[in-house]
Amino acid sequence: MNPSPRALRLTLLTSLAVLAPLVPFVSPGEATAAPTTVLTVVNGGFEQGTTGWTFTSGAGVATNAPHSGSKLAYLDEGTTKKVSQTLTATGDGVVDLSAWISTGGAGGKFVAKVNGSVVGSAVLAKRSPYTRYTIPRVTVKSGDTVEISIEGGGTGASYVNVDDIEATTSLIPAVEIVNPGFEQGTTGWTFTSGTGVATNRPHGGSKLAYLDQTSAKKVTQTITAKGDGMFDFSTWVATGGTGGKFLVRVNGTVAGSVDLPSRATYARHTVSRVAVKTGDKVEVGFEGGVSYVNADDLSVSPSAPVDPVVTSSDPKIVAMFDWSKRKANSFVQLPGAVGPINVDEFNLTGTGSAPYAPSYWAGYANRSGYYTRDLAHQVGGASVLGLNAENKAMLRTHAASATAEHGYYPVWAFNFDNQNYLAIDYISKQYFVREVPAAFEVVEKANAAYRWSGDNAYINDPVLWDYYKHTTKEFIELHDSKKPNGVAEGEGGSIFVGAASYKEDGDLHVIEAGDGIGAQYQAFRALSALAASKGDTALSNTYKQKADDLKAYFNDTWAGSGNGADMVRGYTKEGEQVKGWGKEMSWIMLQKQITAPGPRTDAYLDYVDTESEGAGRSRNIEAYTYLPDVFFTYDRNDTAWKWMQYVYDQRDVQHVNSSQGPNGDYPEVSYTLVSQTVEGLMGVQPDAPANALSTLSRLPSGMGWLQVKDIKVGGNTFTLRHDGATSSKLTNSSGSASYSWEARFAGGKSSIKVNGVSQAVKTKVVNGKTYTYATVTVAPGQTATVTVS
Repeated sequence: MNPSPRALRLTLLTSLAVLAPLVPFVSPGEATAAPTTVLTVVNGGFEQGTTGWTFTSGAGVATNAPHSGSKLAYLDEGTTKKVSQTLTATGDGVVDLSAWISTGGAGGKFVAKVNGSVVGSAVLAKRSPYTRYTIPRVTVKSGDTVEISIEGGGTGASYVNVDDIEATTSLIPAVEIVNPGFEQGTTGWTFTSGTGVATNRPHGGSKLAYLDQTSAKKVTQTITAKGDGMFDFSTWVATGGTGGKFLVRVNGTVAGSVDLPSRATYARHTVSRVAVKTGDKVEVGFEGGVSYVNADDLSVSPSAPVDPVVTSSDPKIVAMFDWSKRKANSFVQLPGAVGPINVDEFNLTGTGSAPYAPSYWAGYANRSGYYTRDLAHQVGGASVLGLNAENKAMLRTHAASATAEHGYYPVWAFNFDNQNYLAIDYISKQYFVREVPAAFEVVEKANAAYRWSGDNAYINDPVLWDYYKHTTKEFIELHDSKKPNGVAEGEGGSIFVGAASYKEDGDLHVIEAGDGIGAQYQAFRALSALAASKGDTALSNTYKQKADDLKAYFNDTWAGSGNGADMVRGYTKEGEQVKGWGKEMSWIMLQKQITAPGPRTDAYLDYVDTESEGAGRSRNIEAYTYLPDVFFTYDRNDTAWKWMQYVYDQRDVQHVNSSQGPNGDYPEVSYTLVSQTVEGLMGVQPDAPANALSTLSRLPSGMGWLQVKDIKVGGNTFTLRHDGATSSKLTNSSGSASYSWEARFAGGKSSIKVNGVSQAVKTKVVNGKTYTYATVTVAPGQTATVTVS
């Protein structure tokens, strides 16, 4: 066998047995009454000093470095040091116990006992930034005594600081796989002869399941569903040949299966949209093939709320979209599922486990979290799939981290619990990964998510609203000292002190970058739109003017006067202009539309296309996922489609990060192909808060027609079809609202008809392009057709 990638297990990991459901199952996004509290920690933040707690000598309450508030508990070095509290359960339930802990050395413990017996513990890693440790799924009955304690480490372990301890009701998923990474050996699984658990070639962790050749070999697990829902089941598999299967049965009937290809390196496979009801017997398993099958790291995802369907005269876009939506959905985390945190290539076991929150994978497969940059680029595709709860939770998590002590930068990466900063990228409050474009993209993408969902939290949530205002004011003012011009700067050094650009290879000396200033321009535009929706006309006008002024400055001064390779894409701290091919610095300027329309921008588009295929091309598939967006923005439909096909055709090629698996298992690939189909080829621009949307056919040459069924904007679902560039049909399929539809067509047309009736020709100019359009009100259940000639 070839050596396998050491991608790490990011799926459901728990050292505790699956517990009986003592709290109701809650579907993701489902609103329910607040669960009954059965366990309450007294003075969990130590703001009332020692009240409620017992301290040994060498432990106490201090004020020097709290996680929040003004106080914390501390333990000096030594295993005899202890802080504890004993509670009495007021009812039956399952609770998660958590504490924020900072340590100067490893070896301490966070322990839970019920009636004197240890029911869970977490070993503390050496980590000075506060980390949220969780003991999940502690079962209690009314009257039980529950002891929560933090114990010091051994010699050399140094201090332990503790704060914000709480007990919360567990959210127990409807379907949960026991021992999904085989780290507990055979627990939970049934093995036939010729199968078992091995350590020679795991995908993640230290163990895997293997099946020798022949279809008679099987590894299975049967789960009793604790609730109703629809789920995707995924696993990582390496094989020595064809013939094996990954399958899911419900009550003995096959609900879906995957024929495993011959691939010696691990790849991710998914059985999608399996419907289950309470009490159903769900069997997940593997069958052998003509050679070995190695399986590892199973996970369950809630199936996407929206399942758009593409049909077309071109079979490739049909296959591409179907693959992309299924693959994208497989990266969604199941709220309440227990998984590892702070896992990376240098810390294979992480710092324990925690219940995951609404989120999806947006980053490398060998890390247990999501990133601002990846999230920003995946929001559109996630919106098309109806992952509105995940988008809002993740964007809000980043926004809440952009504190004054962080220089108003959002923290770069979070674990899937939406609580812990991802350790590999966060060393301290002064030393963590941060890149200027990301701060602005969170504002832009929050507005984009709002236009898709219509969720007024985007304008009413004070955490989000404060983020928008701080990012577009204080953040810029704080980071504008080296070249004072109203443009946010990086530090001109390591990404851990603040980089100006997403381009990390060789250009860290740049303090201002094309992608940074472009993202700032779009953040100004986004805040203007958000303020208008909020009813703050003055703020909206202010930021519209700021956006216009910044674009004028960019084109008149910042970008210089050169074309192509001579256009400025950055500035060093010495004030020197940086030109030439800049990858993200080059193409994101175009994507953000800060370059003025006209011959210069047209020439730069040609330059980006040429360089992206040249000797200086990127090795990372992530880079190419941006190119369709760039070219669709300027209605270069054939070029955009070329790059969509390129990205799709590379899906089975091994990623440059070998731990990642194939390119197709990098989440950005599938999410962007979803958005590029709907927002790109179909030209859908939603405005759910206004019950409106606009469309524009961007079908490439040779694609006669394209239809997408079940595009959800706000509370309504639509079917949209384009025939070439001259006919668009929209059906308001479901929902209670009438929508205003602006049907756009490229160029100035001589005639336009709505449902066969001629209308006065109207045109508008957007980003330098002329469009003919008609505005039609489409009521629920109605279809409208607009044609031009």
